[in-house]
Amino acid sequence: MMIETLKEIFNRDLKKLKFEIESYQNEDKIWYIEKEIANSAGNLCLHLIGNLNTYIGAQIGNTNYIRNRELEFSNKNVPKSALIIQIEETIQTINNSLNLMNDEDLKKEHSFSVFESKTSKGFLLTHLTTHLAYHLGQINYHRRLLDDKTGNG
Repeated sequence: MMIETLKEIFNRDLKKLKFEIESYQNEDKIWYIEKEIANSAGNLCLHLIGNLNTYIGAQIGNTNYIRNRELEFSNKNVPKSALIIQIEETIQTINNSLNLMNDEDLKKEHSFSVFESKTSKGFLLTHLTTHLAYHLGQINYHRRLLDDKTGNG
């Protein structure tokens, strides 16, 4: 039951991420930063994709995903269409990976140290849902604040 709940939350929020990226009226604004806004929506999107493909895809689903965290924040001007494809692929990876688990697996220790000490798989997956929601909120705010501005910024 809890696995299905986690899948539902990840799917809901990744679909919302896709909606947010698709909703930028000006594609260039996906990569825009201003004053105290240190990360663009595009970089946050890449970061979420990398994060989920690492901790769920590679570590739970045994995909061959190799993360380049630095590139998540330094890569710029990835086309909106490419971001959308990566989000859709991440949704599929999440579903495939979580389909390999059952609720008893959530109590087991995650084999990789993500935090200061090892945690259960359930704790890690719960953390990943809140991490996704946190950055999704930033992206939503970024889009509404910066994409609506007229002119060259």
